[in-house]
Amino acid sequence: MAINTGKVIVGGLAAGLIMNVSGFVVQGMMLGPRMMAEMAAVAPSLANMQPGGGEIAGRVLTQFVVGIMLVWIYALIRPRLGPGPKTAMVSALIVWIFGFLFYLDWLYVGMMTPATYAIVSLVMIVTLAIAGWVGAMLYKEEGV
Repeated sequence: MAINTGKVIVGGLAAGLIMNVSGFVVQGMMLGPRMMAEMAAVAPSLANMQPGGGEIAGRVLTQFVVGIMLVWIYALIRPRLGPGPKTAMVSALIVWIFGFLFYLDWLYVGMMTPATYAIVSLVMIVTLAIAGWVGAMLYKEEGV
């Protein structure tokens, strides 16, 4: 059965909204000062830098793209694993693993402590699981 592109986009935008809200609250408000302090300790020139409108817009758009990708992966693996929350969790885990690996360089260069990285990683797996579940609920195959 063909992937329902419209539902991938709808589910992905809902997933992206969840990720944006979580990112704003957790990484922006709760962990933001800690993350900035850790980066500034390694690169003092970053101490007073704040993201501008362009950076914020880019981050928001990126989260919507990741949400669409999350639901697209769900749609791809759904025929093999079946519809439902288990498959949504697998798609969330796939996205999380790649994100976890992609941002390991923050640890390698010392811009984030292992403790902060672990907290952000844990928050992200929970966020992706919720976003994936919501996106999966909104995704339906054509003709179903």
